[in-house]
Amino acid sequence: MKSSGTILSFIVLIVVAVTFSPAWARQVQVTDQLGRQVILSDDPQRVVSLAPSITEIIFALGQEHRLKGATRFSDFPSEAISLPKVGSYVQLDLEKIVALKPDLCIAIKDGNPRQTVVRLESLEVPVYVVDPRNLEAVTETIIEIGDLLNATKNAEDLVNNMRLRINRVKSAAEKVSHRPGVFFQIGISPIVSVGTNTFIHELIVLAGGNNLTEGLIPYPRFSREQVLSLAPEVFIITSMARGEVFKRVKIEWSRWSEMPAIKNRRIFLVDSNLFDRPTPRLVDGLEVLGRLIHPELLEE
Repeated sequence: MKSSGTILSFIVLIVVAVTFSPAWARQVQVTDQLGRQVILSDDPQRVVSLAPSITEIIFALGQEHRLKGATRFSDFPSEAISLPKVGSYVQLDLEKIVALKPDLCIAIKDGNPRQTVVRLESLEVPVYVVDPRNLEAVTETIIEIGDLLNATKNAEDLVNNMRLRINRVKSAAEKVSHRPGVFFQIGISPIVSVGTNTFIHELIVLAGGNNLTEGLIPYPRFSREQVLSLAPEVFIITSMARGEVFKRVKIEWSRWSEMPAIKNRRIFLVDSNLFDRPTPRLVDGLEVLGRLIHPELLEE
């Protein structure tokens, strides 16, 4: 039989081992947004973001010190530009990811190749996958990432601020008696707009507008004649293209003086990153739309 002194020494050793064990030795099991069980460190220190939106969220949570790599177009905030790049989010570089020795990768279902996620997991790299499809899902994603990175309070504060701003625009929009018809152009050649199951549709409706291109097709294409026949009252242009391309498209549409949006000088250029990334900046996009569609209410 072991003496009480030996047993006490054994207990002390266990306590010391648990207290001073490295972060990777303390693991938790979580369920990601695809229902997958993921085992990871309870305090991940080497995180690789597999989409620009994930990078933005991590910075917004004040956890950028954990980021060791990101995808090519992770450009916001500006500090993200200097992070080591692991390819684009649709074409990830597996070797570069593994070389960064991540203890957590955060992926997004809409874009990241499934085979890369499977391969990373076969190399014992934990991958947590998110799938935000609307504003509420974006807030849930922020909370979940905050929990993963031990930044729950930051996440809750951020989400509460987002919801406050969303409700402010929503309340203003509920006062309107007329919802102007909005054409939101995201592609230039061909002309592409947005259907019902998109972030932009949700933002247009919340801001008190009527999306003229709502429907089952997420990103419908239009001819110039079809756009003119819709007679949009508010015309908004954005694209993945940058700079002078925006201005040229606006000038071309401005020639159609009988279009209500042109007649009333309600054709606008906006920053695409406020509308096509599932990040806190979607609320910035909502506020922009609110001011463009109902300036009298948002000014108030």
